Amino acid sequence: MYSTTATDASNFVNTYNLAFYSIAIISVILLIGLTVTMLYFVFRYNKKKNKTATQNEGNTLLEIIWTTTPIILVLVMFYFGWAGWKPMTKAPKEAINITSVARMWSFSFIYENGKQSPDLIIPVNTPVKLKLESLDVIHSLFIPAFRVKSDMIPGREKMMWFLPQEVGQFDLYCAEYCGLRHSYMNSNVKVLSQADYNKWLADSVPVAADGSEKAVPGSEGFKIMINQGCNACHSSDGSKIVGPSYLHLFGEKQIVISEGKEIEVTVDENYIKKALYEPNAEIVKGYPKDLMQSYKDILTDEDIAKIIEYLKSLNEK
Repeated sequence: MYSTTATDASNFVNTYNLAFYSIAIISVILLIGLTVTMLYFVFRYNKKKNKTATQNEGNTLLEIIWTTTPIILVLVMFYFGWAGWKPMTKAPKEAINITSVARMWSFSFIYENGKQSPDLIIPVNTPVKLKLESLDVIHSLFIPAFRVKSDMIPGREKMMWFLPQEVGQFDLYCAEYCGLRHSYMNSNVKVLSQADYNKWLADSVPVAADGSEKAVPGSEGFKIMINQGCNACHSSDGSKIVGPSYLHLFGEKQIVISEGKEIEVTVDENYIKKALYEPNAEIVKGYPKDLMQSYKDILTDEDIAKIIEYLKSLNEK
């Protein structure tokens, strides 16, 4: 069962904190007890006070105590950990379903109505079930404030669920080292009131991530690229990241590696579409291969047309 009366960010905060602090307290008590005992024996049985070594007989009661006590402590710590983990394994039937897609190096979240967002937008006091997918390597979705984390493994179905209990914005990270820009792989969890969430979910008008981009030519293409995490590897200001910058890219000549040979190509509509659908067919010279995944089943021809419009707009800057 989950509770809507707690004031923590999610329903798992209390059980997680209980397990953490219980294990920490037991560990501190053991550390202090063993250290004090060690110092006592070092002082009590040092060479000056005990010049002649003596043989001590075994003590059955003492052996029983130091055997059973650790077992009990381990079982207590196991119980707290198990009690916190068990509710995480089964999501409530009324949970809303969202697919979280991870790739190097960004997250995207796809909702049941097809809407997509680079941030996780969810309603307060409503259980949320995330279907976890990775398109390339092992990632790990971690929301510290919610006390939830799960690896995202290519080819393996995994899920995570939680109940957000506070309206606000929280950090979301990748907690598994996944390559060059792992530290930049972060996003936000935005918990809205139910009314605000319903309004956001129903709004199908494409808007850019930055309000200043609204009504600017190419803004819809910019929004698509933000949603797909393209900005994690490509810049729009000319700076070099993992892949070529978009600035003044469209219409330019590029040297690419194709089937082991260097050839010159023009960055036009056909090149952009091929780069998105077959990203490893022609690699721009000086950049690594096999980092970009195909968007063939993700982007439509209409999406690509909007992206091209955005790239063209960067030539005017």
